[in-house]
Amino acid sequence: MMEEKYQTESTSAELPNVPRTARELFDVLPPLPGFRVEVIEGKLIVSPMGSPEHTWLAADLHDALLSLRRERGWRGAPGGPSICIEGPRDMLSPDYVLTSPDCPRWGNELLSSGLIMAAEVVSPSSVRDDREEKVRLYALGKVPVYLLIDQIAKCPSATVYSDIEAGAYRTIDSVSMGKPLYLPDPINFELDTSIFMV
Repeated sequence: MMEEKYQTESTSAELPNVPRTARELFDVLPPLPGFRVEVIEGKLIVSPMGSPEHTWLAADLHDALLSLRRERGWRGAPGGPSICIEGPRDMLSPDYVLTSPDCPRWGNELLSSGLIMAAEVVSPSSVRDDREEKVRLYALGKVPVYLLIDQIAKCPSATVYSDIEAGAYRTIDSVSMGKPLYLPDPINFELDTSIFMV
């Protein structure tokens, strides 16, 4: 029996314009309507956009903070803009972002250390990312306040993470959905979580 040998090019050969990391691939992707694209821990994560209810919860948060935003001149946005986690340059698309108008940027992304708060609404496809990975990444990126709205937990709840030290949140406060939740400094606002009860 005759064996055939195939020659292949070295996999270490430099190919022009070929992304070598998830972040580089993200940077060259065209817009993907209907999908959320994030870089988490060096992985490119593409997931469908949340349900209408998911989006409405982020919009309800936006509405609840309206008077505070106007009073302090802050900007808020449900569903964006994207943020760049300083350091690893992971890219996240929070369900809600609260920031000052002069937040520094990385291209079109807001730099994480310039945010006031990021919020996520947990959905079945984002459970691990929202409850674990993003807690760590937002702290690493120096986001002062991370709000987690968890309607799909066994006992629906809202949790606020704050007080960063050594790249981790030291203070975690959680309430059952429907109870007031204090959003700490720099926000200093009592949020009525009954707005998230659907």
